[in-house]
Amino acid sequence: MIDIQVKKTERAILVGVRIGQTPRETAQEHIDELEELLATAGGEAVIKIMQDRQRLDVAYYVGKGKAYEILELIEPNEIDLIIFDDDLSTVQVRNLSNLFNKKVVDRSGLILDIFASRARTKEAKTQVELAQLKYMLPRLTRAWTHLSKQYGGIGTKGPGETQIETDRRIIRDRIAMLTAKLKEIEANREIQVKNRKEMVKISLVGYTNAGKSTIFNLLTESDVFAEDKLFATLDSTTRVFQVDKTHTALL
Repeated sequence: MIDIQVKKTERAILVGVRIGQTPRETAQEHIDELEELLATAGGEAVIKIMQDRQRLDVAYYVGKGKAYEILELIEPNEIDLIIFDDDLSTVQVRNLSNLFNKKVVDRSGLILDIFASRARTKEAKTQVELAQLKYMLPRLTRAWTHLSKQYGGIGTKGPGETQIETDRRIIRDRIAMLTAKLKEIEANREIQVKNRKEMVKISLVGYTNAGKSTIFNLLTESDVFAEDKLFATLDSTTRVFQVDKTHTALL
């Protein structure tokens, strides 16, 4: 499992773009949710920036001038990372990382970081690491810590490979291994499901932090982890639910 969580509270600048005629309230809701995600990850939003544009800048996400304005805010506010409200392209990540010389994270990267810290079961941990590696692969830059320290060592580098090429190969090998592992886990789960096929199944479905775990605990008298944070609970849980005096179901 890749863990990019840090011990201290990281200070962040949140950056969003309101495109065209998007309602300002909608754009504000997005950046506010990003702040909630950051809080779940253990960080602190020091500054929130919203820029109005007709389209995203292909090189810097925001305009180049705005990017340099953000740069001027980093040192005096002791900023550790800059988080963007949309997914960034490889070019944008490279340009922004080079400009800021700080960690640059987009919404998907932040959510995956939360998932990594919340996953508890073997299946969830495998799924999250697989998603992280697939997310990381096209975004590798020289700013990344060399993966041979995590997944290899002596003998991991091929002849004539640059470090980034080595890292990419290590990631691809790890993805292949995790994919095979996940198929094995899913096959075992299918066997368990078949053994329960005679029982009625009920699912709780809703957006993150809607209260699913709280309702689950009330109905099943369980003690599943529940917290008023986005993505506080990641793993699915199944319990026998007493519908009435004579009927039970799987919830």
